[in-house]
Amino acid sequence: MSLTLGGGPLSARPPATVNYRLERPEHALFMHPFPRRVRAERGGRTVLDTERGLLLHETRLLPVLYAPVEDFDRSLLRDSDHTTHCPYKGDAVYRTLAAGESVFPDAVWSYPEPRAEAAWLSGLAAMYWDAADAWYDEDERVRGHLRDPYHRVDVRRSARRVRVSLGDAVVALTDRPRVLSETGLPNRLYVPRGDVRDGVLVPGATRAYCPYKGEAAYFGVRLDGRELADAAWCFPDPLKDGLDVRDHVCFLHDELTTEVEPRP
Repeated sequence: MSLTLGGGPLSARPPATVNYRLERPEHALFMHPFPRRVRAERGGRTVLDTERGLLLHETRLLPVLYAPVEDFDRSLLRDSDHTTHCPYKGDAVYRTLAAGESVFPDAVWSYPEPRAEAAWLSGLAAMYWDAADAWYDEDERVRGHLRDPYHRVDVRRSARRVRVSLGDAVVALTDRPRVLSETGLPNRLYVPRGDVRDGVLVPGATRAYCPYKGEAAYFGVRLDGRELADAAWCFPDPLKDGLDVRDHVCFLHDELTTEVEPRP
């Protein structure tokens, strides 16, 4: 992700703070082997089982897994009339996935005659993430997308005072925040639940999934007769990269103000 987004070398706006010139097109492609076995299942059938997967990084996009066509169960795939053209990769042909009564149109695509600059795509195919009921990295189920080896999450304890306010009213005040730094994203400040004002958080129905931190549960903020929907989130049962912000809350809303004071 750091390669293609957030100012990475393959992003639309690579950094100027280098002492070299990277000769690359405006839209760059970079592929490398994915080091582990990957499987995809739909309708109780294994659609893809590969130890030869490759991640394609592409400007402005998340990385996509490609694998040899032979590693797909071709008995589950039907030819489709659908085609698309990519000015960087070539003309793509599609196959519909039919696993029993479960059908996903145009689920798998490939480039039979890719452009010369991407000739290494020949013999490979990719599959839409939501075309599978489940994806596995080795024997661990993966949600959202495969973890990018160029993406990193770091959490650090801090002694800076963090104040979250709604107008003049204090929502949270802490001298023990956690600073979460994630590739391509601004730092996020997480406040211990015990340092959030009692009764201000209203559990919401919104959920979001991060392949690095886990499933986020969202809260509304209710204070002084006002309620802001989805103004905060936490990770109740985090993955490894989110363990250090368990029992912490991050606030982000246009009507909330977060102030940070330096501390000795």
